[in-house]
Amino acid sequence: MPKRIFKNVGLKSGYTCIVSPENSELKYIEFGRLFLPEKNDEYKGKTGGREAVLTIFRGKCSVQMRTAAHEVSYNSIGDRRDVFSGKPTMVYLPPNSEYRIIAESTVEIGVSMAPSNSNSPPVLVKPEDVMETNVGAWNWRRTVYTSIGENVKAQRLLVGETLNPPGNWSSYPPHKHDRKGLAEVPLEEVYFFKVKPPHGFGLQRIYTSPEDEEPSDELFSIENDDAVVIPRGYHPVVAAPGYQLYYLWVLAGEERRYGAWSNDPNHSWLRNCESMINEILRF
Repeated sequence: MPKRIFKNVGLKSGYTCIVSPENSELKYIEFGRLFLPEKNDEYKGKTGGREAVLTIFRGKCSVQMRTAAHEVSYNSIGDRRDVFSGKPTMVYLPPNSEYRIIAESTVEIGVSMAPSNSNSPPVLVKPEDVMETNVGAWNWRRTVYTSIGENVKAQRLLVGETLNPPGNWSSYPPHKHDRKGLAEVPLEEVYFFKVKPPHGFGLQRIYTSPEDEEPSDELFSIENDDAVVIPRGYHPVVAAPGYQLYYLWVLAGEERRYGAWSNDPNHSWLRNCESMINEILRF
């Protein structure tokens, strides 16, 4: 069975690749972490033939960027204490960008990349620009922040965050996006997790229907700073009681369409009764 969970390898100064097509089943996505531990630390990078999204997990920094058509500076952006302390700041970098990040405090950044020939301009998505949605009902209610969606003319990447209250489920009812259909398009995905307090855990299941050509069913214990690769299949997540669970989600495929998924038919009835449950719980 291909490796689908990548355990926390720890932070070191500079960029660390965690998952990519070279060490996983992924075809498009590379994800890693950039860490600048001291004020005025710098990192210089190039996107080459890929588009990229910078997600500031914590800290404040400035980003200077240059392409053939654009030269921009985003000064003093970010400043979340951690991922549980407000909406994210994200930066979209088009292909063939040269960029420089200057830390204004200790900074940790998620870097998501995918092949692209987009000619879209760079975009800064501030916390006030993020679309916030409360999804689900009862103990599968969670908060979803969509940062890089229809508001950004990327070619492949869709990026956002999900916050699970303690004991709650997300990516639920279980859904998948691995086949071409009326309501579904193939999109591979990476989840990158944080847990509060950090010694807690959650669980991630990835499974297919029994009728699938290559049926599989795997369950992973999720800890702080773990990453999970989701090339196909349903993929629900649950936080252990007493621990908040966060994950950055990164989607990419040939067709870029958020929400193009199908629910597990065994559990799709829950979607139909969510509004009723939420109404009951108000009283």
